[in-house]
Amino acid sequence: IQHAIEGKRLGDISHAVQSYCESKGYSVVRELVGHGIGRKMHEEPEVPNYGRPGCGPLLRSGMCICIEPMINMGSKNVAFEKDGWTVRTKDRKCSAHFEHCIAIRPEGPRILSSFEFLEEVLGNNAI
Repeated sequence: IQHAIEGKRLGDISHAVQSYCESKGYSVVRELVGHGIGRKMHEEPEVPNYGRPGCGPLLRSGMCICIEPMINMGSKNVAFEKDGWTVRTKDRKCSAHFEHCIAIRPEGPRILSSFEFLEEVLGNNAI
């Protein structure tokens, strides 16, 4: 998320996710990626969770992207089940999949998918 700043490239985010996860001994799925979000739920650009720094589209203020890695304890390889929805690791090891929606702002990234805003507005009634 700290790489989601104006003037950087999408590959800076992708590389950060991959290098952090792999440095901890995990693998990063290649077939599932994050995405842009705006008037539709899934828009361009695709946001891979692996890649090279300095590559890809330039991040501009006002962009909103979803960073959503699938991180595996074993191999990065996955299988898609016949139901068209279920994805599992081929080696059947544990995996985690999560998402954050980020707005690229001049003052830095703004996490839109946290509960902080609700807590600010609703106080103790948030949850």
